Amino acid sequence: MDKIKVLLVEDDPMVREVNRQFIERVDDFQVIAMSSNGVEGYKKIVELKPDLVIMDIFMPEQDGLNTLRKIRSNNLPVDVITVTAANDMQTIQQILHLGVYDYIMKPFTFERIQQTLLNYYKFKLKTKDVQDLTQKELDEMIHPYLVEIDEAVESNTVLMTDLPKGFNRSTLDKVLKFVKDSKDGASADEVAAGIGVARVTARRYLDFLEKHNFIKVDVHYGGVGRPINQYFV
Repeated sequence: MDKIKVLLVEDDPMVREVNRQFIERVDDFQVIAMSSNGVEGYKKIVELKPDLVIMDIFMPEQDGLNTLRKIRSNNLPVDVITVTAANDMQTIQQILHLGVYDYIMKPFTFERIQQTLLNYYKFKLKTKDVQDLTQKELDEMIHPYLVEIDEAVESNTVLMTDLPKGFNRSTLDKVLKFVKDSKDGASADEVAAGIGVARVTARRYLDFLEKHNFIKVDVHYGGVGRPINQYFV
């Protein structure tokens, strides 16, 4: 696939240059033009037909919100990422309703915009020359994290880069496998006995998995004594 052609729309010259350098540090992305306001930016979208517009919201002459509305009302086939200091819910909702690929708040790091651009490139690769999609293929494009969870559950592996201090990935995978293999779910006591750890350890891992939506919990109220949490996939 050819390089992604990017139009950068930002009124602050220093920020514009920093953003340009960030974008061009990412392989397969090329800034083909820059604009200082929405009026000029819109004209360049029509003229240059970029793949992606990275645009500020607060700009003179025509702000990013009105520029985005104009892009959508005229059905211009371009994706938009907003990079802005706007953090109020009303503005955020308006921008999201207009179908941006991502919303990045200033100030931001290179790693933040890099991750968005890498995800966008994968998205373009997957949609190139595609006519019809299955639900799974669509999920892989717009809900990649949910697909990772599904695959993790299927393979009994927790795909997370950062675990809390004191957690062991092997133990975590054993807990997940035990719960999955338990037909009617499992309590912390059953998990502890089944994989050979202390109950308090099993409970910590189970709570972690439940918090991150790898497993679910159901509270069982039996006879005398405390209710029992039953964990299941």
